Amino acid sequence: MRSILAAVCLLAPAAFAQDSQAELIQKLLSRIDSLEKRVAELEQSKGGAPAVAQVPAATPVPAATPLPAATPLTAQSTPPATLHDHDAVPAPPANEETLPSYPFLKIAGFADVDFAASNLHGPNGGFGAQTMLNQHSGFQEGQFVLHFTSALSSKVTVFSELSLTARSDAGTGSPPATGFNAEVERLIIRYDVNDFFKVSFGRYHTPINYWNTAFHHGAWLQTTISRPEMTQFGGSFLPVHFVGSLVEGAAPAGGLNFNYNVGVGNGRGQVISRDGDFGDINNSRAVLVNLFVKPDFLYGLRIGGSFYHDQLNPLTAPAAEEWIQSGHVVWAKETPEFIAEFANVTHKPNSGGVTSNSQAGYVQTAYRLPIAKKMFKPYFRWEYIHVPQSDVIFRNAVPTFSGSTAGIRYDITNFAAFKAEYRNYQRRALPSVYGVFLQTSFTF
Repeated sequence: MRSILAAVCLLAPAAFAQDSQAELIQKLLSRIDSLEKRVAELEQSKGGAPAVAQVPAATPVPAATPLPAATPLTAQSTPPATLHDHDAVPAPPANEETLPSYPFLKIAGFADVDFAASNLHGPNGGFGAQTMLNQHSGFQEGQFVLHFTSALSSKVTVFSELSLTARSDAGTGSPPATGFNAEVERLIIRYDVNDFFKVSFGRYHTPINYWNTAFHHGAWLQTTISRPEMTQFGGSFLPVHFVGSLVEGAAPAGGLNFNYNVGVGNGRGQVISRDGDFGDINNSRAVLVNLFVKPDFLYGLRIGGSFYHDQLNPLTAPAAEEWIQSGHVVWAKETPEFIAEFANVTHKPNSGGVTSNSQAGYVQTAYRLPIAKKMFKPYFRWEYIHVPQSDVIFRNAVPTFSGSTAGIRYDITNFAAFKAEYRNYQRRALPSVYGVFLQTSFTF
C-alpha cells in the first residue's frame, strides 16, 4: 500500500494546478480507498490470503574451537599465546551444506640466518651453542622450525613443533654425522573441557618462567636475536623441556584474569640439559605449579610465579634434590616493552652435602619508535647468572657471568625482520666476551 501511495503522490504536482489543496487531499484518499477495495476483491476471487515471501532459515554456523588466542601477524604486539602459549587452531571452514571437517591442519614455519663476530678464542665458559658465542666469526644457518596445529574436534587439539639445527660436526665420524639435527621440540594433545579446565599430555616447554612459554624456537617471535642465558635452549640452568601432563586454565577473578598450570612428569635426564623423553631416570616425578594474573585495568601487564621440584641423577655429579622458584613481571606493550624475571635453584645432595642456591635474572626493555612507519624497535637487556662453587650440579655446566645486550630490530614486513645487537659478557675467572651479531628472521 505504501507503494501505491508513493505513486499517487508523484501525480500531486500536476493536480495542484487545477484543484485546491483540500480537494486534492480528498481525491487522493478516495483513490486509495478504491484501490484497497480492488485489492481485497482480487484476493477473495483467488480464494486465499496474500502470499508472503518465504525466507530460508540461515544455516547454523558451528561454534569456533575454544582455543588460545592466535599468534599475531607481527611480533610487534603482545607475544603469541600457546597451548600454554602457542598458535591457535582455526575453526574448520563450514558452508551451508556441510558440518566442520576434522582433522583440520594448519602449518606455520620460522627460520633465521645469522652472522657473528666476537673476540672469543678459547673455551666458551659454559655458554650454549644457541648464543652464537663461537670461536670463529661468520655466517650461521639458524633453526628451521615448523609448527603443526590440528583440530581433531571442537574440544581436542594437537600441536607439534619440529626443528632442524645445523651441526658443527657434520660429515665427521663413522657413519658420518648428518648435516642437521632433527628435534621434536613439542608434541601436545589437549582436551578443553572449558576455559577453566584443560588437560594435556606430551612434551612441553616447561612453564616455570615467562620467556620459555612466550617465545619458542622461531627467532622472529622475540624482539632480540638471543634468548636470556637462563632460558637458553641447550642450557642447564632451567629445565627447558618437560614430558608429562598439564592441567591448565583461566578464570576472570574479578578482572584479574587468573591463570594456572599444574604439571607432573619426567624430570631432567642424566644430561641435565635434556628432559626424560625416554622415561624418568628415577622413581620420583617432577612436579610444577605456575600461577599468573593479567588484570583488565592494566592491559598488557602480567605478574606471576612458579615452583618446580625434582630428583636429579646426573652423570657427572651426585644425586640431589632440586627446587626451583621463579617470578616475573611483564608489560607486553610496544611503547614500552618490559620483561623482568628472577629464578632461584636449590640443590640438596642426597648424600648429605652442602645445600646450594644459584640465582639468575634479567631485565629487558624495548620501545617501538613512532618514526618510519614504526618499523624500528631499539632494545636493551641486562642479565646475570651466579653459581656458587658449592653447587656441584651447576658449577661445571652453567656459566657465572653478568652481561648486557643492546640492539635494534627493523621490521621490513609483517613477517620478516632484521636485527643487530652488541653483547658484552663479564665471566668469572675468564676473559670477557664481546661481539657484534646480526640476524634476519622470518615466518611463513
